[in-house]
Amino acid sequence: MCRINPRVDFAFKKLFGSEEKKDLLISLINAIVSKEEQVVEIELRNPYNLAAYQAGKMPVLDIKAKGENGRWFNVEMQISEDYHFDKRAIYYWAKLVTEQLSEGMMFKELKKTISINILDFNFIPDNQELHNLYKIINVATGKDDKLHDIFELHYIELKKFTKSYQQISSALDRWVTFLTKVDKLGKNHVPKELVEDWAIVKAIEAVDRMFEEDERLIYEVRMQALAEVGSKIASAEERGMERGIAQGMDKAARAIALNLLKAGTAIDIITQATGLSKSEIEQFML
Repeated sequence: MCRINPRVDFAFKKLFGSEEKKDLLISLINAIVSKEEQVVEIELRNPYNLAAYQAGKMPVLDIKAKGENGRWFNVEMQISEDYHFDKRAIYYWAKLVTEQLSEGMMFKELKKTISINILDFNFIPDNQELHNLYKIINVATGKDDKLHDIFELHYIELKKFTKSYQQISSALDRWVTFLTKVDKLGKNHVPKELVEDWAIVKAIEAVDRMFEEDERLIYEVRMQALAEVGSKIASAEERGMERGIAQGMDKAARAIALNLLKAGTAIDIITQATGLSKSEIEQFML
């Protein structure tokens, strides 16, 4: 059975953001974008790198890629609830646009930038659609005049997926099934509705043997932090105390950091896993 949760950002980054698994990222992107935006090859602009992550040089685990047709993609997996994620998504999209321009370039050289946001929580209210696409339209006509076609933003809300294996009908259905039910899958237990898709089969096999020892430690710490912070937030919400949410998150992060220090874990790894600064962690050593 697969025990790695690919929805955890660190695992998602390695699975879809590694050079040797670019074909999985291509498959995922093509399952979401239109036929006109399909890609055959991509160039990763911030590939997975364990050493960079441990050194604190990869604090954000989104995936940036450029297609062979010149279009740019930003792909992010968000497992923790963030009800201001719309602003974050726009920021990441805008940042990737500005990164395209180097000195001497002209604005006309900017390429279409597509933001894909996969959320493990319900975000768009009064809407039960799994996949929502946003573009810039002419409000007067309600049409896309192609004047601002550089912008495209997708939300995939995993919690809104309710299909059984027998109801799977698209590549996106198969990828969402993988992301949400991978713990029930394994190389010897793949429903026939998924077996037909080579990318899904490869992803299941990859998850089975994805991490080395150092990576698994980071992954497990991330899982523990998410669980403890989620528990603290839920408790605080039940009491209706916003201050309790912030205090609960901080308390959980500090407790995890202290336990990792006692276990001899490197400070850089603890920093990445908990979000605490190096100076905050060093205070525990005094």
